[in-house]
Amino acid sequence: MALIVHLKTVTDLRGKGDRIAKVAFRGLSFYTRVLENCEDEARFDETFRWPIASNIDGNEMLEIQVFNYSKVFTNRLIGTFRMVLQKVVEEAQLEVTDTLIDDNNSSIRTSVTIEIKYQTMDGTVGAWNDGEFLEGPNQHSENDGSFHFETDSLLSGHSQSSGVSPGRSHQSLHSGERTFRKAGKGVFSAMKLSKTRPPKEDKNKDEPAVLETEDLDRKAIRLGGGLDPDTISLASVTALTTNVSNKRSKPDIKMEPSAGRPMDYQVSITIIEARQLVGLNMDPVICVEIGDDKKYTSTKESTNCPYYNEYFVFEFHVPPDVMFDKIIKLSVIHSKNLLRSGTLVGSFKLDVGTVYSQAEHQFYHKWAILSDPDDITAGVKGYLKCDIAVVGKGDNIKTPHKANEKDDDDIEGNLLLPDGVPSERQWARFYVKIYKAEGLPRMNTSIMANVKKALIGENKDLVDPYVQVQFAGQKGKTSVQKSSYEPTWNEQIIFTDMFPPLCKRMKIQIRDSDKVNDVAIGTHFVDLRKISNEGDKGFLPTLGPAWVNMYGSTRNYTLMDEHQDLNEGLGEGVSFRARLLLSIAVEILDTSSTDITSSTEVQVEAVPQVSENCTGKMEEFFLFGAFLEATMIDRKIGDKPINFEVTIGNYGNQLDGITKPNITKKKEGGEGDEEESELLQNSSEDEADDDGDMVSVSATPPMKPVVTERNYFHLPYFEKKPCIYIKSWWQDQRRRLYNAIIMDKIADKLEEGLNDVNEMIKTEKPYPERRLRGVLEELSSGCSRFVTLANKDQNQPGRTKLDRERLKSCMREMENMAQQAKTLRSQVKKNTVKDKLKLVMNFLQKLRFLADEPQHSIPEVFIWMMSNNKRIAYARIPSKDILYSIVDEETGKDCGKVKTVFLKLPGKRGFGPAGWTVQAKMEVYMWLGLNKQRKDFLNGLPSGFEENKAVKGPGLQSFPPISLTYIKKQLFQLRVHMYQARSLFAADSSGLSDPFARVFFSSHSQCTEVLNETLCPTWDQLLVFDDVELYGEVQELRDDPPIIVIEIYDQDTVGKAEFMGRTFAKPVVKMSDEKYCTPRFPPQLEYYQIYRGNATAGDLLAAFELLQIGPAGKSDLPAIDGPTDMERGPILPVPLGIRPVLSKYRVEILFWGLRDLKRVNLAQVDRPRVDIECAGKGVQSALIQNYKKNPNFSTLVKWFEVDLPENELLHPPLNVRVVDCRAFGRYTLVGSHAVSSLRKFIYRPPDKKSQNWNTTGEILVNVEPEVPVKKMDTVVKLDAGSDAVVKVDVTDEEKDKKKKKKKGGEEIEEEEPDESMLDWWSKYFASIETLKEHLRQQEAAAAEAEEKDDLDTADETKTDESPIKGSKGQQSKGKEKAKPSKEDKKKKQQINEALDKKNKQKIDELKVYDKELEIEFDNFEDWLHTFNLYRGKIGDDDDNTADEDRIVGRFKGSMCVYKMPLPEDVTKEAGFDPNFGMFQGIPSNDPINVLVRVYVVRATDLHPADINGKADPYIVIKLGKTEIKDKENYISKQLNPVFGKSFDIEATFPMESMLTVSIFDWDLVGTDDLIGETKIDLENRYYSKHRATCGISQTYAIHGYNMWRDPMKPTQILSKLSKDGKLDGPHFGPGGRVKVANRVFTGSIEIEDENGQKKQTDEHLALTVLHHWEEIPRAGCKLVTEHVETRPLLNPEKPGIEQGRIEMWVDMFPMDMPAPGAAIDISPRKPKSYELRVIIWNTDDVILEDDAFMTGEKMSDIYVRGWLKGQQEDKQDTDVHYHSLTGEGNFNWRFIFPFDYLMAEEKIVISKKESMFSWDETEYKIPARLTLQVWDADHFSADDFLGAIELDLNRFPRGAKTSKQCSIDMVTSEVELPTVSIFKQKRVKGWWPFVARNENDELELTGKVEAELHLLTAEEAEKSPAGLARNEPDPLEKPNRPDTSFIWFMNPLKSIRYFIWHNYRWLLLKILALILILLMVGLFIYSLPGYLVKKILGA
Repeated sequence: MALIVHLKTVTDLRGKGDRIAKVAFRGLSFYTRVLENCEDEARFDETFRWPIASNIDGNEMLEIQVFNYSKVFTNRLIGTFRMVLQKVVEEAQLEVTDTLIDDNNSSIRTSVTIEIKYQTMDGTVGAWNDGEFLEGPNQHSENDGSFHFETDSLLSGHSQSSGVSPGRSHQSLHSGERTFRKAGKGVFSAMKLSKTRPPKEDKNKDEPAVLETEDLDRKAIRLGGGLDPDTISLASVTALTTNVSNKRSKPDIKMEPSAGRPMDYQVSITIIEARQLVGLNMDPVICVEIGDDKKYTSTKESTNCPYYNEYFVFEFHVPPDVMFDKIIKLSVIHSKNLLRSGTLVGSFKLDVGTVYSQAEHQFYHKWAILSDPDDITAGVKGYLKCDIAVVGKGDNIKTPHKANEKDDDDIEGNLLLPDGVPSERQWARFYVKIYKAEGLPRMNTSIMANVKKALIGENKDLVDPYVQVQFAGQKGKTSVQKSSYEPTWNEQIIFTDMFPPLCKRMKIQIRDSDKVNDVAIGTHFVDLRKISNEGDKGFLPTLGPAWVNMYGSTRNYTLMDEHQDLNEGLGEGVSFRARLLLSIAVEILDTSSTDITSSTEVQVEAVPQVSENCTGKMEEFFLFGAFLEATMIDRKIGDKPINFEVTIGNYGNQLDGITKPNITKKKEGGEGDEEESELLQNSSEDEADDDGDMVSVSATPPMKPVVTERNYFHLPYFEKKPCIYIKSWWQDQRRRLYNAIIMDKIADKLEEGLNDVNEMIKTEKPYPERRLRGVLEELSSGCSRFVTLANKDQNQPGRTKLDRERLKSCMREMENMAQQAKTLRSQVKKNTVKDKLKLVMNFLQKLRFLADEPQHSIPEVFIWMMSNNKRIAYARIPSKDILYSIVDEETGKDCGKVKTVFLKLPGKRGFGPAGWTVQAKMEVYMWLGLNKQRKDFLNGLPSGFEENKAVKGPGLQSFPPISLTYIKKQLFQLRVHMYQARSLFAADSSGLSDPFARVFFSSHSQCTEVLNETLCPTWDQLLVFDDVELYGEVQELRDDPPIIVIEIYDQDTVGKAEFMGRTFAKPVVKMSDEKYCTPRFPPQLEYYQIYRGNATAGDLLAAFELLQIGPAGKSDLPAIDGPTDMERGPILPVPLGIRPVLSKYRVEILFWGLRDLKRVNLAQVDRPRVDIECAGKGVQSALIQNYKKNPNFSTLVKWFEVDLPENELLHPPLNVRVVDCRAFGRYTLVGSHAVSSLRKFIYRPPDKKSQNWNTTGEILVNVEPEVPVKKMDTVVKLDAGSDAVVKVDVTDEEKDKKKKKKKGGEEIEEEEPDESMLDWWSKYFASIETLKEHLRQQEAAAAEAEEKDDLDTADETKTDESPIKGSKGQQSKGKEKAKPSKEDKKKKQQINEALDKKNKQKIDELKVYDKELEIEFDNFEDWLHTFNLYRGKIGDDDDNTADEDRIVGRFKGSMCVYKMPLPEDVTKEAGFDPNFGMFQGIPSNDPINVLVRVYVVRATDLHPADINGKADPYIVIKLGKTEIKDKENYISKQLNPVFGKSFDIEATFPMESMLTVSIFDWDLVGTDDLIGETKIDLENRYYSKHRATCGISQTYAIHGYNMWRDPMKPTQILSKLSKDGKLDGPHFGPGGRVKVANRVFTGSIEIEDENGQKKQTDEHLALTVLHHWEEIPRAGCKLVTEHVETRPLLNPEKPGIEQGRIEMWVDMFPMDMPAPGAAIDISPRKPKSYELRVIIWNTDDVILEDDAFMTGEKMSDIYVRGWLKGQQEDKQDTDVHYHSLTGEGNFNWRFIFPFDYLMAEEKIVISKKESMFSWDETEYKIPARLTLQVWDADHFSADDFLGAIELDLNRFPRGAKTSKQCSIDMVTSEVELPTVSIFKQKRVKGWWPFVARNENDELELTGKVEAELHLLTAEEAEKSPAGLARNEPDPLEKPNRPDTSFIWFMNPLKSIRYFIWHNYRWLLLKILALILILLMVGLFIYSLPGYLVKKILGA
């Protein structure tokens, strides 16, 4: 369905001007191109097309506006034409001429002529033909400047729409207009074919076409007049002249499947500690499990909060898919030992993929929530703090800098969960229902079956299938259905796991049950992210009931299937295996309800079967394919006849497909008859011939291949093209595919646009921001279009819940995206292009994610090439790509198009070089659609053919043709201009190649000449292909020629040439009636990217033209200039108009020296020389006479002149080759290097106007320190010799506040630091704080910037209405209003801070880099560059054997390229030495002696080297022949060792300039292993202008911890730098001023010596200048400051994977200068010894556990146990307070805990042997925590644990004054309580609560303890000793315990008295009274009878 408007002319215009028209319908408007200088008539002659989804209503309007176009101002409206479409709806085609109306609705003279067509879906109107346009298409002559620009947005004028016409060879709409398009597309375009997108998806390439005319940017450019100076100026590089057409779609360039290839991975897990483990008195151990590998931590005794800090590394070599599905499981096990397996406390699991998808591929210091899988009703079982990182090859992981860990104690804020997952996860059930499967392959050999048949006479299906589902580390299986190709299970598998799960994929496999060989038949992965949505309006995972298709190996059964991996889901399946009907649902469990089973075991249950049509109505589909060409068939296949087979599902598979003959009939089921009749009614006359039994033809007839050249065959199809057609039956779920297709197309278009923008940025073209705006415009209109199209067919049968939910969420996402794209578009400015580009890339990923449909429908189509009935190679075509729809946007991108397809080898055979050779190149035309819609299936074929139909009996033919015969054929000559290639692949062992190129076009091929020993060949050769026959219409061939394949090979003297890469191109076509003239001819050279497998392998610079040979023969073709230079024989050079324009350049080379040359053929290199070559010219260096003695060159600078292209982008590479001169004049190549881009070496004269060159007048430089970083009130610790603690940057006001605030009656003094207390480590820790602060600020700044962007956007949208897009004033006002207060406050605050900072002393800092210094200073290549020399071929595996292995040495030097002659002012400068050319002022390269001082601070995260998961690291330093091994000082069992060492080495540059710092692992037995090493090139550092010899410190001091350590004082350094830079100065003036060049600096001029005397000095001033050296004109650059750098450690055996990091720095001092002082002492701080005395006075309210013997009363025998964390074995117990009846206990008992403590790190240092077998003690660092526990003593059973409290000695709650005030709140951190540190407040006394967890897992109060903590240093403890318990010295008095605490059997009466009388006296008295009364009554009753008798008898 479409509305087409042909805008012809606008006449009777007034005046002269540029005109443009806008045509609008249904809110979508198109612009025409601009017609320049029209007088009274504007002939637009353009066609616009609107595809429409719903019929046009007769009242809808079409609007045309005509404007005068202006580049600067708003376009002025001339008039408007509006038309109601009623007539069009009735008649379908109209031509109208009418006048326009102006703004006042009055008619004006100007009139417009248009033609309108309307074509409906049902064909009720408008079955018209393209040829029916009323005007002859060839009216324009070519030169009236109307290059037809594809300005029509969204859709083009080519009406190749939904099957327009039955007429076969119709002409295209604009056949006469030369559709020339010049795209601003780039030089390095990844693939030049991407230009030839069919026009309907094509927008004006330069500019978005749909833009409001008000947009100012728009004015600056023409809207499509092809003659724009911008593009012309760059034409030499970019004129891209591929044309538009929609007969072909672009081929895929990457050949090799990357999935399924194993890679190296390393998972490193640090288990730090656990907290709040549920259970009493446990001995926890942690098990870390990945897949089948398990590792355990050590066991910690009797604690619920064990601290481990243990590191584990797991290594894997598996494909990515397998890796990311592995489950990481962390479990806490209680009391595991050799005999017992222990009980599980709780576990946590997630998959590796989740970790890998995190930022930096890691979780750092996060808390995992433990839960019990066997009891899902229980809550959290504790928390485990860990780091998890997954490293693939080449990933480097940045560990966040570790200093003190305070923020991490907030458990809730740091849970180990990906973003967006709620912290409270619930349990859920995952139901996977498995209904049935179809189309299974045979899985047994038929021999067995025949035997069975013979014996028992049964004929069974040869497969016993069952389904296995794997999810979150668990497996479930259905039952086995014996012998069935179409098994029905109707079972569901139920998993129970937390929701949302941290395992992303569910793996569903159909397997064949077999006792011997249980194998997978097919595998399907369900990605839970695709079947659910976590947003507010999201939905739980749901799927189906829907069919999923499974692909895998070919279906013929062999016992050992070489492609079995494919069936396991690894790699790309090469054949349909089966399809499975399943559904998935999730139910969140309410764990509080009673009736749920609490275990997470997998369950299997039966489910009712689903109805037949739940997956959609069965429809008959028709697939048609035509093979237009089969070339480049690999010769290895042999010359047996070849044919092609096409299959869809099992249909069409003749070899091993349909296992039952009745499968199709069964599918038709009962609907067969009605469906046929429906078909018959629908089909037109010529098809009615008995279509019902159309027999599918799925294979082409076999044909013998013909030799093309030595590597390839082709099939001689010539004019007869074979066809195939297949009928198949599938459920009709096209809507799913259509939605995916629309999104895919939007994504393709977006990707194309982004490539353009990248390209424009890369080649520095003007206006990339405009292109990006256009891209966003397209994106937003595409997304809005999706919303209108996708929202129909809502209620077709078979729509599942997922379909509905996905549609809703896709529509939401697309609406959002449209909105965001609009917003972004308004923010794209010249300076923000790159940032916005990154954001838009996210859109692309999102679109691709949304477009991937999880519920399959029609299986994919496979094309197999068969030779001799064996399957050789295949191509897999997604069915959605070729699916037909009547709506254009929903039609697959390759449907009804000719596509170039490359066939590849199946499975593993396709890996590596074997898979890189093309197996066959096919030109295929495919169409798939409903059988009823098939009338247009031939429409997209190149026209000019006749159909040949198969004869079916007398006079009957089949309807679809079985072959096509082309009657039209055209002759062409192809000219291929091969200019040069660069950066090719090294294919020979010399590290070079002998490249030549083979060019294939249709069935022809030719080669260029072979150029020896180069990676950058300049062939400069024209290849002419004569008499190329192509079939089809001339016009179509012009718009859309076939592609050219260029392959590059390496010629070997013996054996076959080796493949080096391939690329594709499209030629520019000239028809015989066109002129050979600009702008299309001659074509321009362009860069084409060469691919080898998936890797890029260089670029080719070439041009291609295809010239039609007319009736007059070749005489009409433009002449070819014969070879001018006869030396090249018959080889034609590239003609003049095409080869680049050259100019004379001079290339100067600085030869410095050669380094690290390896042996060549076992001989050492002795006399090397460097040869430089560029574009055929070159120069040789001087010969190095003795490489060992001095590897530097004697002559430093040489030059040569050469002709290079004017255009820098076309500059050829420069080749550096090193040869070794041997005896008898022999040379051997040592290694080579190609400098692929000379751009960075081109000399550009400095801009004299720039500020830096302004040398007149003085400029005062502001040297105020920038506003200081506000620290989080950081505590910086001092060394062990002091208790002083420095608060850094706490403002004075805050200090006063602190002093005023009395804390608990005592005042805490903040002590000012004492100089003598500070050491290097104080400086280091202060600097680390600064680094962390900077990182925090960067994050904050980034967040703020985003916020600001949003504000901008809001502003822009507000001010958008104003005619000139919100003038600046308006915008800024808006912004200021938005956030004034916040900013001002900040500023004030910062100024105050700055003032405060001045007033108080602060610690001097150094710079801590979290990376190598080289990264910060650009490798120190400011004038001396290092070029790696390579030799040897590149490996063939995907990983390209690390380049490092091929490096054979390094060449040091530089180059400078400039156009002759040089500007005068350079050569005329004072002191210009012509010998040095452009390299003035470089130092001499004679050998020089240097003292190198290496400081190693510490190493972090080392890779464990021993079995116990630890390492014993020590340092080895190597420089030249010197090697220092620090083996005796190894640090035992430590992965984060602090070395704190410095090493001095004397070295001679250049012989010894590569410093290697390695860390080895000490082993008692055997050799020590290398953990990792880092290499530093000292020479570049030494000679760098950045002065990296000795970093300049922040301030100048002559004593103390910050002493100046360079032998040269700042003044001397400054004078030397000024002299070297030829600067005037330094001049020191009075009052602390200094002038250098024209910059003036100020600073202080006093310094204090050790005795506090002040002296005058200029050093501070000089140092100030050095810190601001980069501001000095011309000579200035940033100088290296005092620093510590962090370098990654690498191990050559595990390339690319970091093995830890080392913090270090290097100082270098020349030996001819005064010697430096002693090295700074950075030895690690010794921990300080302390003694903690804890007096347990009393307990109270302890819960009573026991029942008293005899009385049954509750009581407890209380004692208290205590220890310092990490020293459980030294735990101490009080005596027992027996029989406490009230929970009160009196102890007066003293614990004494001596410990060593590191103030700076807040850790206790423990040295102990790990086990009895350990050789030496291991040092542990553990947080300082005191644990106190209360226990109930039992005589015969184990003691009962009652409660505990853990106090962090650095910050614990202040104790309560009395027992009553002491409550559980002191432990649960809901209330912020004041905390104290025992290290500041040496003595603390108070009451603290004991707590334990009850059955419901809640904390409850179980007692209170009154304790006193007293901390003494070891010295103080010696002076005032105290005894343990109640012993001397300083004994404590005995507690006053009540008597019952004595044991009852020693004094029974006393205890009875106490027990009974004390508690029960009233009860006893009552009982006594009762007894007396009862006695009385008893006596009374007893005596009553006798008394009565007496009375009666009267006795």
